[in-house]
Amino acid sequence: MLRGEKTGLRARHESDVPVLHAELYEDVATRSRSDTRPWRPIAPGSAASPYAVADPSDDVSFFSVLELASGELAGEALLWGIDVHNRTAHVGMSLRPSFRGRGLSGDVVRVLCHYGFTVRGLQRLQLETLTDNIAMSRAALGAGFTQEGILRRAAWVNGAFVDEVVFGLLADEWNGRS
Repeated sequence: MLRGEKTGLRARHESDVPVLHAELYEDVATRSRSDTRPWRPIAPGSAASPYAVADPSDDVSFFSVLELASGELAGEALLWGIDVHNRTAHVGMSLRPSFRGRGLSGDVVRVLCHYGFTVRGLQRLQLETLTDNIAMSRAALGAGFTQEGILRRAAWVNGAFVDEVVFGLLADEWNGRS
């Protein structure tokens, strides 16, 4: 397990899947804000669930997020779009509703940075979020990311186009080395 101050990232377990699917996928309004693909009904036990346990892959690393204090499943985190040639990846995460507002997001982002830069040897991480997602923007800035731009009306969310903000962090800018 990769450990931060408040959170741990570990491989997804089968027992995580129904909880993540019910609380993060079935909440259509929230899921529509966190995924560029349109929401579609998927049965909880389906292999098509975005939370289904899968074999390791070179282009994506899925994690379950644990709150260290309680040991409870707090959400999911991932590096996606991993480009091994250019040594880049995108950062993503989503916390279960009952774990939001506890200051866990920043810790998760820092642990993902450690994994990306130290374990995977990447040279750039990128994070995109909706401009009104203040918690994720704060988490990115707190981990050392730089706001690189706004993608105007780049996301279709719940019936409207909205702006996205792009953050980037280079390995030599990362201050989380231990």
